[in-house]
Amino acid sequence: MPDTGVVGRLRAAGCVFAEEEAEMLLAAAAGADELDLMVERRAAGLPLEHIVGWAGFGGLRIEVGSGVFVPRRRTEFLVGHAVGLARPGAVCLDLCCGSGAAGAVLLDRVRGAEVHAADIEPAAVRCARRNVEPRGGRVYEGDLFAPLPVELRGRVEILVANVPYVPTEEIGLLPPEARDHEPLVTLDGGRDGLDVLRRVAAGAPEWLAPGGHLFMETSERQAERAVEAVTEVSDGRLAPEVITSEEWWATVVVATRR
Repeated sequence: MPDTGVVGRLRAAGCVFAEEEAEMLLAAAAGADELDLMVERRAAGLPLEHIVGWAGFGGLRIEVGSGVFVPRRRTEFLVGHAVGLARPGAVCLDLCCGSGAAGAVLLDRVRGAEVHAADIEPAAVRCARRNVEPRGGRVYEGDLFAPLPVELRGRVEILVANVPYVPTEEIGLLPPEARDHEPLVTLDGGRDGLDVLRRVAAGAPEWLAPGGHLFMETSERQAERAVEAVTEVSDGRLAPEVITSEEWWATVVVATRR
């Protein structure tokens, strides 16, 4: 049973899952003083995952740290579909990789997968290297496709891109733990939330193998415009469709190279 005092402090701070969070903090703390500091930081609004140093994702413990986007559980829906379409030995790419959670799951669940990941944020790249490279993948620092080795062109079978899709004017509506503690570049999708999605879809046909799949998360209300954007910027080279899950509260655009 979690410490009732810890649960009470977390509940008073507005933590909805106070009991579960208390258990994680108790397990991570080396002693009473460290526990007290952890609870204080959580009550101040820091993401729980930044405090304990990891997040659960796809059955794995993914390292995360300060200044790194915390992988969302709903993104497991996207990654699960990517895993389902990946053949053994598939060449996979995790763009906007953040902590490298998607890449780590692909390496763990797709036999013999060749996984590459990239992010523009130095802190994310350092974190992703700890999650991806020990499992056999490679991580690059740079803007979208720019840092990737040219040998990958036309070979990628599974491209996962957890792009930011919050419209700029709605950033202020996000929970404080996101808007105050995660990099803006991982949240802000531009005026309509689809700026980065368009850039990825425009570049993807050059990197995807024939019949390769691109997976991008978006919101339910953006889905129709996202499909139109993918078709337009790819000059029809990508055939997009939308898959959704009420259970995961997730909306994903899956685009296949013609």
